[in-house]
Amino acid sequence: EVQLVESGGGLVQAGGSLRLSCAASGFTFDDYAIGWFRQAPGKEREGVSCISISDGTTYYADSVKGRFTISSDNAKNTVYLQMNSLKPEDTAVYYCALDWGSGVNGERMTAKWGSWGQGTQVTVSS
Repeated sequence: EVQLVESGGGLVQAGGSLRLSCAASGFTFDDYAIGWFRQAPGKEREGVSCISISDGTTYYADSVKGRFTISSDNAKNTVYLQMNSLKPEDTAVYYCALDWGSGVNGERMTAKWGSWGQGTQVTVSS
């Protein structure tokens, strides 16, 4: 059974940085993608970024492009989301999710992802 555990959320001032981690376990295949999503109160869930583990391709939503960086440590089955220049509008619960198969793009971010973590709260104060 796939398990995803997020960590690294917290409270930070605007302009600050946080690094989220998503530790994956419970499987042996290496052809998958990890996506980061966020949901703020009263808003729809938004796809933030994703990475294809087998080919390293990445995708970023326009709202975070140039500020967030996604990376993976395949030996640890962990994906990171480095978030810099944080803004109050980045405040949300951040979730990581797993989907089988390689290659990522904006369309894939809107597809149904199979496994989800429990989420980690990110709060950016102004």
